[in-house]
Amino acid sequence: MAAISSKKHKQKVLILEQLDEIAIKLKATGGGRCNLTNTLSLEPFMEKFGKNGRFMRDALIAFSSSDLQEFMSDIGVQTHAPDGFRIFPTTHKSTTIIEAIKCKLLLDGIEVQCSQKALEITKKENIFCIKTTSDIFYSHNLVIATGGSGYKNLGATGEGYEFVKSFGHSLKKLYPAMMPLLVKDDWVSKCTADTIAKATIQVDIKKYNKLKATGDLIFSKNGIRGPVVLDFAREITPLFDTFDEIPVIVNMIKEKTENDLIELFKVTPTETISNVLLQILPKSIIQELLKISKICENSTYKSISGEEKINLLRILTKTPMTINGSDGFKLAMITRGGINLKEINPASMESKIISNLYFAGEIVDIDGPCGGYNLQWAFSSGFLAGSLK
Repeated sequence: MAAISSKKHKQKVLILEQLDEIAIKLKATGGGRCNLTNTLSLEPFMEKFGKNGRFMRDALIAFSSSDLQEFMSDIGVQTHAPDGFRIFPTTHKSTTIIEAIKCKLLLDGIEVQCSQKALEITKKENIFCIKTTSDIFYSHNLVIATGGSGYKNLGATGEGYEFVKSFGHSLKKLYPAMMPLLVKDDWVSKCTADTIAKATIQVDIKKYNKLKATGDLIFSKNGIRGPVVLDFAREITPLFDTFDEIPVIVNMIKEKTENDLIELFKVTPTETISNVLLQILPKSIIQELLKISKICENSTYKSISGEEKINLLRILTKTPMTINGSDGFKLAMITRGGINLKEINPASMESKIISNLYFAGEIVDIDGPCGGYNLQWAFSSGFLAGSLK
C-alpha cells in the first residue's frame, strides 16, 4: 500500500521482499478469507485499540474503511459484509486480494524484488543504503513495513525492530498476541469437539478483573482457542511478566446469570440437571462441569442441597480455569508493542529521529482485536507513509 501510494505521488518505487513472493501473511488472515476491515466509524474503531488508538486518526482519515473498499473495487475485488460488520472479499479468498494487488503493482510500474532479505540499513548524506543478501540499494526515502515477530514462516522475523533500533528508536516491550492459550485444567481436553458461542473470559485477579473478552470459544487438547481467546490473549500476555499462572473465570452460557439458571431449572423441575443444561451447553461440557461440581448427572435441581445449588450455579456462570502459558510467537498472529509512538509523527508516519524514514503497520506500537482492525491499520498507515508528507 505504501508503494502504491508513493507511485501515486510520482515517486520511483522499489519493494524489497525477503520471501519468494509478496503478501504471504494475507493468506493467513481471517482463516484464509481475509477479513479486510469492518463497518465501524472512526471514533469507535480507534477505541478498540485502547489508548494508542488516538495515534491512528490521521492515517484513518487519509485512508478510511470506505476508501479501502473503493480501492479494492478499483483493482477488481468486490467486497461485502455478510454479518453486517466484518468486510470480506465476496470470494472469501485471500488469494483474490493478493493477485489483484500483484496486478496493481504491475500496472503501476512498481518494481518488486523478492528473495531480497535486508541485512543492514544505514544512512549517509541523506541517502539510505540497504544491504541485502545479494545486492545494495540506495534511496532518498525509506518505508519500513516489516511487521512484527509472529508467524515467522510467513515472513515476520522481527528483524525490522533491529533496523529501527540502529537508527536510535526505542521499542515498547514486545509480546505475542492473538494466539491460542494453554490451560492447566485437564478437563478441557475432553471437550475438544465443542465450540461455545458468545463465551466470556475474564481475568480473576482483582487488579486486572477489567480484562475480559466475549466471542466463540473452542477447546483444544491442552488449551483454548477461537476468536474470544485471540482477543483475550493480547490483553493478558503482559501479565506473564508478573504471574506464572493466570486464573480466569469463563461464562459459557451466553452471559446468563445465576437467576437466569434458577428460572430455567424451575420451568422443568422433574428433568435431570443434565437434560436441562442441554438447552444451553454441549453434553461433554455438562459432564465435566457436573464432575467439578460433584453432582450426579441424573440428579434434579430440586433434589440437591442448598450448598450444592450454590456451588453448581457458581461453576456454571463462573467456570474457573487457569491459563499457564502459550506457544509464544510461533502461533501469534500479531505482536503487541513496537516502535514508541512518541517517536513517530502521526500526520505522516515519519520518524521524528531520522528524516525521510517512515513506518507502516504492525512494526509500530499499535495492535487491535480480531475483526479487520489490524489489516485496516496496515493499509491506512501504509497509504499515509507512502504519501511522503
